[in-house]
Amino acid sequence: MSKNITVIPARRRVGNTVNKEVRPKLKVAAYCRVSTDSDEQATSYEAQVEHYTNFIQKNDEWEFAGIFADDGISGTNTKKREEFNRMIEECMAGHIDMIITKSISRFARNTLDCLKYIRQLKEKNIPVFFEKENINTMDSKGEVLLTIMASLAQQESESLSKNVKMGLQFRYQNGEVQVNHNRFMGYTKDENGHLVIEPEEAEIVKRIYLEYLQGASLKQIGDGLQEDGILTAAGKVKWRPETVKKILSNEKYIGDALLQKTYTVDVLTKKRVKNNGIVPQYYVENSHAPIIPRDLYMQVQEEMLRRANLHSGANRKKRVYSSKYALSSIVYCPKCGDIYRRIAWNNRGKHSIVWRCVSRVEHGPESCDAPTVGETELQEAVIKAINIALGGKDDMLVTLEQNIASVLALEDEGSMESINAKLDELQKELLKRANAKKDYNDLADEIDHLRELKQNAMADNAEREGLKQRIGEMQEFLAEQVEQIEEYDESFVRRMVEKITVYEEKFMVEFKSGTSVDVER
Repeated sequence: MSKNITVIPARRRVGNTVNKEVRPKLKVAAYCRVSTDSDEQATSYEAQVEHYTNFIQKNDEWEFAGIFADDGISGTNTKKREEFNRMIEECMAGHIDMIITKSISRFARNTLDCLKYIRQLKEKNIPVFFEKENINTMDSKGEVLLTIMASLAQQESESLSKNVKMGLQFRYQNGEVQVNHNRFMGYTKDENGHLVIEPEEAEIVKRIYLEYLQGASLKQIGDGLQEDGILTAAGKVKWRPETVKKILSNEKYIGDALLQKTYTVDVLTKKRVKNNGIVPQYYVENSHAPIIPRDLYMQVQEEMLRRANLHSGANRKKRVYSSKYALSSIVYCPKCGDIYRRIAWNNRGKHSIVWRCVSRVEHGPESCDAPTVGETELQEAVIKAINIALGGKDDMLVTLEQNIASVLALEDEGSMESINAKLDELQKELLKRANAKKDYNDLADEIDHLRELKQNAMADNAEREGLKQRIGEMQEFLAEQVEQIEEYDESFVRRMVEKITVYEEKFMVEFKSGTSVDVER
């Protein structure tokens, strides 16, 4: 029996190819993209839009389905290309039968993305025509050529990325600072692209630094800003503790800039990771006007370190810093060296607020038998200490003057200058070797050592400046205060009191100015 073969002609489900008389017009769209916002590229962008609008409308068999255009967006991936993604959605919905674009590099510079979308469109019988390469993805040779061309486009993108990195590296070496000022509180840019202080925002930054040094926690600072209706640099209402911490630890507020804190590990995914010494970093001093004095900044860094490494007791157990109350983390036990904690006490039905040694609270009286002290008694002791200082004002002022003199005697400006001079010399030599592709590990080690010495010197200077400032505040208080204090003041304690030690027979109140007063119990 002979076989009977019936040929069933191919029918396109989208962009139909039936008889011309009944054939619907192909709905054709164009995709355009330029990668930068330069004048030249902007002109290219406009030209592409005009070209494809005219090109599609001149063909009688085509129906204009729109121009999809991404302006100023990289082509290495499609995540942020809104118009590209919208075009694909329109294709999937059956609103587009064909796509025209200038070249593969305009469509995608990532081979994987390119092939993914081409195949996705082919499943819907939607061709993509690349004008420059003269490739129609529905042709038999289209995918082979496409794979080759897309790979070349990817190589081009990676090469471009390397060139960009080299340009950045050159600018880093010359100390040119690039900052996204839109998300950087306290600064904006002038007409030349240089960082300049934004006065209103700068006051917010100063407020954050001062409140932190006065004992406020990151959360307390953030809550206060939120209550006052102050927005973050990103325009958000909510101030997260991490946001406040970033401001407190950002060296740009002292006029310096650490460049290349992060680096790109994958040109396609644009993934950036923290730079832990994998690529060079550049620290530029005095690159722009500071908002925060250098000494104040260093005081904050020391305070952050102190809070993060708070230890107390015989075993130097780590304690969590608390700023809920002014007395938190500053009241100490003389027996075991641990801090006192505020406790709501219920003793035989009698409710009261007391402060107790943490070791005794956690391990019982056998570990420490330090006395429990009522909050009222503790606060009254602080008031008495202040009034004792006021009563012996003259003697106290003499002591404070002596303290300032001893601080001044410790200052060593010459040491810092010599470190800076040596660092400058080594940096120049390192750049010479690096550019000549010579080994510079020995220089890098020496620079790291000098930076450590400089950091320590800066910390010492900051500590001295902080002490001078606190002594000055105490002098000002003693000079202005003519009457004795009657009420306990949390803000004063945060500003003035360094430490309180609870003995059986007395309280020893130490002020941040370096002076102390004993108050009998």
